[in-house]
Amino acid sequence: MRQPPLVLGIDLGTSGVRIAVLGMDGVLHHTQASSYHGSFCDPESWREACRELLQAIPNRLQSRLRALAVDGTSGTILACDSHGLPLGEALPYSLACPEVAPLLQGLVGTGNLAQSSSSSLARALRLIARFGNEILLRHQADWISGWLLNNWSWGEEGNNLRLGWDLITNSWPSSFATQPWKQTLPDIRRSGSILGTIAPNQAKALGLADDLIIVAGTTDSNAAVLAAHPQPGDGVTVLGTTLVMKCFTETPLEAPGVTSHRIGERWLCGGASNAGAGVLRRFYSDDQLAELSRQIDPDTNSGLSLRPLPGPGERFPVDDPELLPVLEPRPVSDALYLHGLLEGLAEIEAQGWQRLQALGAAAPQRIISIGGGARNPQWRRLRERRLGCPVTSCQTPPAAGVARLAQQALVG
Repeated sequence: MRQPPLVLGIDLGTSGVRIAVLGMDGVLHHTQASSYHGSFCDPESWREACRELLQAIPNRLQSRLRALAVDGTSGTILACDSHGLPLGEALPYSLACPEVAPLLQGLVGTGNLAQSSSSSLARALRLIARFGNEILLRHQADWISGWLLNNWSWGEEGNNLRLGWDLITNSWPSSFATQPWKQTLPDIRRSGSILGTIAPNQAKALGLADDLIIVAGTTDSNAAVLAAHPQPGDGVTVLGTTLVMKCFTETPLEAPGVTSHRIGERWLCGGASNAGAGVLRRFYSDDQLAELSRQIDPDTNSGLSLRPLPGPGERFPVDDPELLPVLEPRPVSDALYLHGLLEGLAEIEAQGWQRLQALGAAAPQRIISIGGGARNPQWRRLRERRLGCPVTSCQTPPAAGVARLAQQALVG
């Protein structure tokens, strides 16, 4: 008797890759993570982590997989040749390219996400200046999907908003048509649409079925929201390497640094700060974070006023490529310093939700937290005090969220 089909989600984050295998009933059958073996900006490290995880799926589950979808960090882009061979390291989502700002003004209109010098388009122009017009420009998730298909033609709509794709008109800006680099852009497909069937050589090498369907995924933060399964009145904050705030709205929101993604018949809007748990790991190990957090009284104030950015530049709640971190003064007490850093992140989160409300989003009645930071009870209480609403945690991995897109595509 043929067993029920399963679907697979691949989540490419800043620090590594996680996969999730779901049943058609949404039950999680398997999940596993792997750190990148090289630099985050090395696409070969993305591929090796994916290969390791896919080959390690138990055989009894591998044989039942029927569809797969990939999410990745929004804005991380690389140049490759027509066969998908990377021409160098990827440019990460957090990198601003202020030298191309004058060029952006003539390419995209006001309100387009690509107008910022922190956009994918800005990084794309830097790559074009380096490698020329005879290249392909692909974001992280699209490149991995291309590897599985052995076809790098496609790009998923949500991953390409910061490159200039317009979800309202379903087109690139008209100015792109006359650019000598137009052919570097991907052929855009809607999130959740079927891209094709896995390449036979990849199926054999990875131990996967040769009829496995590859589905256009989404961004890593969108996948996290889908995993949290928010209800009306809920907002979702992803407490990962970066801090991401998302909520569903009836209409798209337009402003620098704000993204509006189409998920089914609804709009998922929000923004991503460059700040997040990645800054905390610069100062403390995971064990130190756990121990020092226990020494914090989250119902008191630290007396510090920090802006824990990893370096110059911010995307959201303000779009300012020159905004500087504030990481001093550093007190003698490590616990007090961590207290101040967590308060600084809570302040950025609060400003993010205020920004979305100013643009027309409803004030969240509850915040669902997802990501590694969601497990920290002191941080949760600090955020609850600053945000003024209940904060809960969801431990379902984002890989399960993007697997839901594969599941929906399989149902048809």
